[in-house]
Amino acid sequence: MQRANSLQKPSLGGSTATGTLKIIALIFMMTDHMGKMLFPAVPEMRVLGRIAFPLYAWCLVVGFCYTRNVWRYALRLLAVGLISQPLYMAALAHTWREPNIFLTLLLGLLALVAVAEKPWERMSPAARALGRLAAGVGLALSLLLAQIFGCDYGWRGVLLIVLLYGARERASALAAVMAAFCLYWGASSSTVTSFLGLELRPAGTAAVLLAPWLRLQALAILALPLMLFPWRRNVRLPAWAGYGLYPAHLVVLWLLERI
Repeated sequence: MQRANSLQKPSLGGSTATGTLKIIALIFMMTDHMGKMLFPAVPEMRVLGRIAFPLYAWCLVVGFCYTRNVWRYALRLLAVGLISQPLYMAALAHTWREPNIFLTLLLGLLALVAVAEKPWERMSPAARALGRLAAGVGLALSLLLAQIFGCDYGWRGVLLIVLLYGARERASALAAVMAAFCLYWGASSSTVTSFLGLELRPAGTAAVLLAPWLRLQALAILALPLMLFPWRRNVRLPAWAGYGLYPAHLVVLWLLERI
């Protein structure tokens, strides 16, 4: 079955070098996990870890736009998520009620299937109205399931994927979505007061402008330059390696913790 959004392949406003971006995202994710497990006294590692998820979210959007079979793509995400879950639990002390990031990505992909324009929606006003209703129901269900299942990043993670998809064709739109979402995301997270020994305590006008950005989740905005950068070389990974890196890094972390 062909992908749901097979009307056309759009010109995307961000980088399509997903192999490179996935490796960068994995590095930052591993930095985050090492900060949690091995170096809890180094908060900078958790800050850098905020970069990972937006990059994975953007790679999912690119993959959805260009995959030949969205359902095969979904099955791969599900399979890697199931394989990784026991490793995720062992390495990071989670339970079955705390699924790894691949369930978030899977629900994000299903949300994109729901909101993407379908060929039959161009046929009549009734078809368009039905399509919009189905899109709303599908999106709401994806967000609800993300929260019920306790997915990594919850409904906000799924929503970010959908917003990036909506802004996919223009770099300025991607920047606006990321800025607005990161400010919202950061509002309820902890304040970052220092980084690499540098005190981050702005005063006066600078405090008004910078304080909203000096929040842990707001610093996910650091992923934006990497997302938009026109990478000249894309690291082309075999399919098994592209998916296998995630469970492999969990094994490495589990071994490092015991060493």
